[in-house]
This record gives sequence, structure tokens and C-alpha cells, in this order.
Amino acid sequence: MVAILNSGDTAWMLISSALVILMTIPGLALFYGGLIKRENVLNTIFLSLVTFAVVSILWFIFGYDMAFGADMWGFIGALKNPFFNGVLESKALSTLAPSIPESLFAVFQMTFAAITVALISGSVVERMKFSAWLAFIPVWLILVYLPVAHWVWGGGWLAQMGVLDFAGGTVVHVNCGLAALALVMLLGARKDTKLLPHHLGYSVIGLGLLWFGWFGFNAGSALGATDLAVTAFIVTNTSAAAGMLGWMLMDKIETGKPTLLGALSGAVAGLAAITPASGYVNVSAAIIIGFIASILGYYAVSHLKPRFGYDDTLDVFGIHGISGICGTIAAGVFASPFINEAISGGLLYGNLSQLGVQVLAVAVIGCYAFIMTYIIGKVIDKTIGLRVSDEMEIQGLDINLHEESGYRF
Repeated sequence: MVAILNSGDTAWMLISSALVILMTIPGLALFYGGLIKRENVLNTIFLSLVTFAVVSILWFIFGYDMAFGADMWGFIGALKNPFFNGVLESKALSTLAPSIPESLFAVFQMTFAAITVALISGSVVERMKFSAWLAFIPVWLILVYLPVAHWVWGGGWLAQMGVLDFAGGTVVHVNCGLAALALVMLLGARKDTKLLPHHLGYSVIGLGLLWFGWFGFNAGSALGATDLAVTAFIVTNTSAAAGMLGWMLMDKIETGKPTLLGALSGAVAGLAAITPASGYVNVSAAIIIGFIASILGYYAVSHLKPRFGYDDTLDVFGIHGISGICGTIAAGVFASPFINEAISGGLLYGNLSQLGVQVLAVAVIGCYAFIMTYIIGKVIDKTIGLRVSDEMEIQGLDINLHEESGYRF
């Protein structure tokens, strides 16, 4: 079949790329920014902004090739077009999405890399040096994100085994969740570990932008304006709604009162959980996935974290990591060949081996992300240091690291 540019697919993927950019700036920046103490709001927002800028540059220098270049031993892609040399000039179509330009596919994938790194920042806010974060971004991108993206999406060894990850359950959520856990174990707890959102209104706006942008994240991963994109759109919204209601129910059972913070957390859990399965499951499966992910996320945040004493400030592991694990495994159970003809289906359709592949992917990527992030963090800590001084932490990072203030005190 001869590859032909499809203007409708191209238009949809341009929109989807813009939607995922919106998720990071300003979506994630506002969502995180509203959840912390007011003395740290600018620093928290800044971490997302600077991450997007750094990844945007590095992706086109070498990142795209390392993730999606010709497979080398199943582990990494070959660097053949540094600085994106010749790609724009060739106007070639993508081999992985043959109805759109390769340059557009590269932009779309760049947005995923950016938000994955930015998500990690929520675990370390209020105590990590800005300089340490700047050092962390490129090293983690090179050593963790790019290999994992190649394994799953770029033709690497997990792709060859048939792992199902439609839009980033392993590459994005398991990856960032376990990386966050490793970093917070290195950093240690804040002086004041209470979560004191200074402006939940910011977070509501941020969640709205995340929810909206997630349609580009998941439906865009159909890589065209197709019926599969519509399916991903519907189940994404459904799972987010189920996640929100599930967390609210747990709040009511545990504390007697539903909370707005809980509703926001549940919606994100539902969105993260449906991500790997969004191109493979129907509405009933989406409800189950979103609801179960919110219950597990609630337990991780309210019980697991206090029991083990790690200070994951904005619960990146508890929400994204747990939901990514839940959704990736659920894809191995609920994936339907009637939704996506390109797959054999999951456990419910008689394919037990698919569930095994999904569990393997979660275990390998989770362990790899945790171990490599711990090593990266340890090296940074031994060189420039990870953590601000106690005095800076108590006074707030905005004034100490940036000589700025989000508010007039």
C-alpha cells in the first residue's frame, strides 16, 4: 500500500499535539501550582515550564531518533538525523503513522516526553534545588525516557513481544511514578509534610485543562481522525468521571465528607489509568478501570504513604504510578479485538499470554525507572546537591531561588 498524506489526519494530529502541550503549560503547571503552599507557587509552576523548554530542544537534537530511530538490539534507536537534519526538508511521511508527515509524528511524541518529565516534579516540589532539577531533566530524558519509549513504541523488545500501551501507561505513568518514588526517597521528607493547597481554584482550572488536553493525549494516539480516535475519546472521558466519583466515595466512607481535592485526584487517576487501554476497551471496561484505579490510588495516598513514610508531595507515585500499573494490567484483561482489530485481545478474549506481557512490562519498566532515577539522583546529590537549605525551605523557594513572589504578603 502506497502511503498518502491525509489532510484530515494531519489536521487532527496538529490539534492533538497542541492539546498535549496545553496539558503541560498551563494545565499541569496550574494544577500543581494550586496544590502547594503559596510561598512556592512560582517555583512549582516554573518546574513545568522549564521542563517543556529543555525537552523541546533536546527532542529534536537527538531524542526523536533515540526513541523512534532504527532499532538497535531492541534497546535504543539509531541516531541518524541529529538536529532533525533533513527531516523537514524531505517532507517524508511517517513509517509509524503513514498518513501524516514524519515531522508531525515527531512533534506529537515530543509532547509526551515533556509532560512525562514534568509530572515527576510534583513529587519533589517545596524542597528540591532548581539547579538540581535543571540537571535532572536531560539526564533522565536520555537514560530513562528515551530507552523506555523505544522499548514500547519504537520497535524495541517489548514492542516485539506485543505489549499493549496505547497512549502511555508504561512509558508515561509507570515511568514517572516510579521515578518520583526514587527521588523522594533520596530527598527525604519536607519540614512540614502537610499538604496545604493555597488555591484549589488554580488546581480546578489546571485539572480542566488536563482533562481537555487528555483527549489529544489518548484520542490523538490513534494517529488519525478515525473511529478508533472516537473510541479513545469516549472511554477517556468515561474513566475520568468514574475515577472522580470513586475517590469521592472513598472520601465519604473514610472521612464522612467528599472533598474537592479528592475529586480532582480521582479524575487524574481515572485519566492515567485509561491511558494504556484507551484504544483497546469499551465503555464498561473504562468504568471499571477508572473506578478501581481511584480506589487503589486513594489507598496508596491515604494509607501506603503514611505507613512507609515517604514524602511524595503531590502523590505522583500514588496517583500516576499506581494508575499506570492498574491500567496497563487492565489492558491485558479487557482489550477487545472488536474495538481494535490489530490486536488479539486480552484475558477475557482467551489470550492469557497478553496479561503476562503486560505484567512483565510493568515490572521491568517500574524497576528500571526506579533504579536508574535513584542512581541519577544520587550522582546529582553528590555533585551539586538535590535539596535546598532548611532556611530556604521554611521561608519558601519563590523568594530564595527566584527573588519573586506569587503574592504580596
